[in-house]
Amino acid sequence: MSAPLFLLDSLPTADTLTLDGPEGHHAATVQRLRVGEELLLADGKGGTATAVVTAVGRGSLELDVTSRGYVDASVPRLVVVQGIAKGDRGELAVQAMTEVGVDEIVPWAASRSVAQWRGDRGVRAREKWVATAREAAKQARRSWLPVVAGSPDESTNQVARRIGGSAAAFVLHEEADDRLTTVDLPDAGEIVLVVGPEGGIAPAEVDAFAAAGARPVRLGPSVLRTSTAGVAALAVLATRLSRW
Repeated sequence: MSAPLFLLDSLPTADTLTLDGPEGHHAATVQRLRVGEELLLADGKGGTATAVVTAVGRGSLELDVTSRGYVDASVPRLVVVQGIAKGDRGELAVQAMTEVGVDEIVPWAASRSVAQWRGDRGVRAREKWVATAREAAKQARRSWLPVVAGSPDESTNQVARRIGGSAAAFVLHEEADDRLTTVDLPDAGEIVLVVGPEGGIAPAEVDAFAAAGARPVRLGPSVLRTSTAGVAALAVLATRLSRW
C-alpha cells in the first residue's frame, strides 16, 4: 500500500518537522503510524515531500524529511460546472471527480436545481464541498488540491461568461449528437464541462451555453445521475488527454 498523504498549508524548509493539529491527530491516532513508517506531505499547490516517522506523541508525529519535489499543474485544466443537487449527491460528485483529477469545481444554481444555496446555508454547503475535495485529494494522493469556486453558487450568466473565456466547453446532454469521445480537445487553456442537476439542463440554459461557445455532447446511450455524469466524463477526458 502506498504511503498516506497529509496536506499542510506550507511545506517545511527544515529537515525535521512536528506534524500536529488535525493532520497530526489523523496520522498518529486514526492511522496509528509508527516509528520508521513513511508518509507523504503536500501543500496542495504542487509541492511535495517524503518523510519518515521518528517519534510518536499524543496526536502528533516527529518526522525527518527525506526528499522534496514539485509536480507541475496539469494542462489543460479540467473545470466542471456541477449543478447543485439535493441530499449528498453533490458531495458524492465532488469526491469522485476529485479522485479522477478535476482541477476546479464550480457550484451552479441551475433552474432545475431542487436545493438552493442561499445565505448561510450556501456558505456551509460550499464548505462541505471544500472539505470533501480535500479528503478525496488525500485519498487519491494528489499533489494539487482542486479549487472549489469562491462563490457559493454561480448563476447561468456567470457560467456562460466562464465558458466564453475557455479553450473549449462541453455540456453533457442526453439528446446531443456529438460524443465526448470524438470531439476535438485543446492542448492548453481550460476545458469547461457542464453537468446538470437531477432534473437535467433546461433548454434555455443549453441555448445560453451554446451561444457562449459550448458544445452539447453525450457519453453514451445511458442517462447518468448527476453524481456520476461528471466523473464518467472526466475519465474520458483524462484518457484522451493522456493523463491516464
